[in-house]
Amino acid sequence: MSLITFDANKKRDVVLIGRVTLDFNPNELNRTLDKVETFSMYLGGSPGNMAVGINKLGKKVGFIGCVSDDQFGDFVLHYFEARGIDTSQMTRARHGERMGLTFTEIKSPTESSILMYRDAVADLQIRPEDVDEQYIADSKILIVSGTALSASPSREACLIAAQYAKKHGTRILFDIDYRPYSWRTKKEIQIYYSLLAGMADVIIGSRDEVNLTEGLDEEAEDPKDHVIAERYIAHGAKIVVIKHGKKGSIAYTADKKAYKVESYRIKLLKSFGGGDAYGSAFVYGLLSGWSVADSLQHGTAHAAMVVASHSCSNAMQTVEQIDAFMKEHKDEKVITELAWEAGL
Repeated sequence: MSLITFDANKKRDVVLIGRVTLDFNPNELNRTLDKVETFSMYLGGSPGNMAVGINKLGKKVGFIGCVSDDQFGDFVLHYFEARGIDTSQMTRARHGERMGLTFTEIKSPTESSILMYRDAVADLQIRPEDVDEQYIADSKILIVSGTALSASPSREACLIAAQYAKKHGTRILFDIDYRPYSWRTKKEIQIYYSLLAGMADVIIGSRDEVNLTEGLDEEAEDPKDHVIAERYIAHGAKIVVIKHGKKGSIAYTADKKAYKVESYRIKLLKSFGGGDAYGSAFVYGLLSGWSVADSLQHGTAHAAMVVASHSCSNAMQTVEQIDAFMKEHKDEKVITELAWEAGL
C-alpha cells in the first residue's frame, strides 16, 4: 500500500506555484562566464523545470505564476502551452516587472555555478486573489517553492494556496529551494518556511535549508536528521528528504523507515537541474502508487540524466528513457534502507 494516497476523482495531477524564469546556458564550455560569447536560452526556475519534468512523464500539470508582459513572458507561456501544461492560472506583471534571468557558468568538467538576476522580478508578483480555490481543489498535489515565500504578494498567494489544499485534500509538497539573495533576514525565512513545512505532506531540502526552517543557530550543535524528520512527521508529513550534497541524502517516512539515496556514476556536465529532475520523477512515482524506494530510485536516475545534459527543462526525460538508463546502470546500488536513527 502506498504511503500517500490521492483522490482519483481529481482531474489534475499536479499544480505548481512559484518561480518560472529564463536560463542562459553557455555554448562555450570549460571557461569562466566573462569569456563566454554565446548562450542558449531555456525555460528555467525550479518549479518551472519540475512542471516540464512531470508533464514529460505523462501527468497532467498546471501552473500558478506571473510572467513579464513582454516577449520573454510570451516565451514562457508558449513553451508551457506547446507541451500541454495548463497556463489558465498564469498572469502578467502589472508594473513593468521582468522575468528573472539565470546565467550559468560551466568552468570545467567538475565545476559550475549560476549568476541570477532577481530584482523586481515578475514571478514574485502572483497575488492571493489570483489563486483559484477550485483549481487547487481539482488537483492531487500542490507543489510550493520556498523562493516564492520570500516577498509579498507571492508569499501570501502560496499560503492561501496551501490553505485551499488542506481544505480540499490536495497533497502538499514543499520544495524549500533557498536562494540567499531573495531574503532579508534569517528570522523571516524561519517564519515562512516553518509555516509551509507544518502544512506539507512531503518536504524536500538540503540540511542547510532545513536548519534555516528550524531557525537553528550556526554555532549550535545540530540535532540529528531523524529528530527533525520526526517533528515534521508529527505535524502530518509523510516523507521528509534531507540532502547532504555529495554525501547523498536520506528520506524518512511516516512508517519509521529511512532510505539512503546516493548518485549514479555518470559524466557530469553541470551541477544544477538535478534536484528538479529528481523531484519530478519522485512525484511521478508517488502518483503512480510506487513505493517510496522505487520513487526515489527513479528520481535519482532522472537527476543523473539531466546533470549530464546542457539544459534543464529541455533535458527532462520520459518514463521509458529513465527505465532504459536504470537498466543500463542496474549494477549500481543507489537506494539502501537504513535504521531510522542513521545519519550522514
